[in-house]
Amino acid sequence: MPTGAGRGFTLVEAIIVIAITGIIAGMVAIFIRVPVKSYVDTQARAQIADAADLALRRMTREMRLALPATVTVYNNQLAVQFLLTKTGGRYISINDGPPATLLPLDFTSGKTQFDIVGAAPTGKQAIVAGDYIAIGNLGIAPADAYAFGAGADNISRVASIAGSRVTLAQNYFSSTQSTGGGFQVVTGTVTYLCTPATSGAGTLQRYFTTSIVKGIGNLNTLGTPALLTNMVAGCTFSYTVLPGQNAGALATLVLTLRHANGESARLVRQTQLDNPT
Repeated sequence: MPTGAGRGFTLVEAIIVIAITGIIAGMVAIFIRVPVKSYVDTQARAQIADAADLALRRMTREMRLALPATVTVYNNQLAVQFLLTKTGGRYISINDGPPATLLPLDFTSGKTQFDIVGAAPTGKQAIVAGDYIAIGNLGIAPADAYAFGAGADNISRVASIAGSRVTLAQNYFSSTQSTGGGFQVVTGTVTYLCTPATSGAGTLQRYFTTSIVKGIGNLNTLGTPALLTNMVAGCTFSYTVLPGQNAGALATLVLTLRHANGESARLVRQTQLDNPT
């Protein structure tokens, strides 16, 4: 007969231990479930808030570089489009009485070469073939850069640049254009297109093309899309011209992202833009 020291667990004792362990584990799970869920939800909120903030920062940063009077909202406030600039400068004007060694920008005879004041921009702001020179854009004919090649008299395309001398592919500037001396360099057309889904399966995409494009009727003309963010549940873009001379305009961007676990974040960002009157 076995002694007490060598005696093992009976089946009843094992079942009791298993039951007690299950009860304790269930109680522990109840207590830690809420903190764990709270942590997961917090992580999800942080993820979508960061994604929304990054997207809106990118949009407002580029919109501040928009050629004045080109920001346009489309598709029931789900798309915004504008002409993107990278630099600006001043051209030699005939009114400056320049020496023979400097070529002024000609508004009457259509000459395609002119000199800019000072050194040409360098680095990312360097003027290159394919860029556009825009002067005094008002967003109305004939000073409407969107009408490039079809009647606009304030924008022409760069064929080449050597030092501070710019050669245009064709001089579209006319005698009606302002000769104040300033110009901006346009690189192309940027379009942000939001395709929301209440479940959070929507997207916000950025399109860019070196062509001058107006409207979003044909997506193939907007360039190759790049995903700015997913998880998009809603968005609203608006653009309001502010009262007062030279007061500019106010762009308001609203973006709502929804995580797969149901958490959502809604961010609003506003930026003031140039809008000549």
